[in-house]
Amino acid sequence: MKYYFSKNITKILLLSFTMFAMYSCDFTYELPEAGSIADQTPPAADFQAKQNDADWLQLDFTNTSTSSTDYTWDFGDGSTSSDFEPSHVYSEEGTYTVTLRAQDKLNVSDEVSKEIVVEEPVISFTPVINEPGFEDLSLPDGTGDGRDSWRNDAGGVIQITSSPVYAGEQAAKLPSAGDRVGLQEIAVLPDTDYAIKFFYTMKTDPGTLTVAALNSFITDLADVAGATIESVALTDNSDANTYVQAGFTFNTGSNTEISIFFHNEGSECRIDDFTIEQL
Repeated sequence: MKYYFSKNITKILLLSFTMFAMYSCDFTYELPEAGSIADQTPPAADFQAKQNDADWLQLDFTNTSTSSTDYTWDFGDGSTSSDFEPSHVYSEEGTYTVTLRAQDKLNVSDEVSKEIVVEEPVISFTPVINEPGFEDLSLPDGTGDGRDSWRNDAGGVIQITSSPVYAGEQAAKLPSAGDRVGLQEIAVLPDTDYAIKFFYTMKTDPGTLTVAALNSFITDLADVAGATIESVALTDNSDANTYVQAGFTFNTGSNTEISIFFHNEGSECRIDDFTIEQL
């Protein structure tokens, strides 16, 4: 007996077999799209952070990621960004975990996290008093007569003595007439505590040596009281030849420049070796 199958019957049988084979197999993976290949250059996320010079609470980020096109930043304080290289202002000091997720157009991504410390920078600055010991040739350029930096219009120029001195070979001298004034303007940090120290002697005649920090460079002795930030009035006349250390502390407030002032009344005084230091 011979069996004959039409072309249509053959097609139906082949289709049924194919469907049976498909539904009887347990597929555990999806086949890739035709012609697809693995990502040969996957993204690598990375970044650097730098405090802004004008605002220390602001961090400027440099994106050093490779093989990526899209970015998601998490700044660790609840804020995010999709910018390539964002800047972010934090509300307060602290340590924050910043995370960058870098992704390419194949939806392959990489992620990196770094701890960023946000803190107010410490500014290192030391005020400079010129001719602090009243020595000749002691200015930064090697010149000076020991008193050039102390000249002013509020009083006569101070005198220089070679004996007695506290250090070096010279000291400042204020005659008993009280007509000489030492005044020098120096740069300081605002809202900063400083200590000014020096050594002095006074003749046995009763009198006062006043040393002060002023908020301006005065041109008239009448302006001293209104410009004084802090001062000390000295009266030790126990030994005219032995120097005594004295000083005072003060806060600069909003000032970026202050003036060191000294003046005497009633007794000849000598003064030597000024210093200023931040507390």
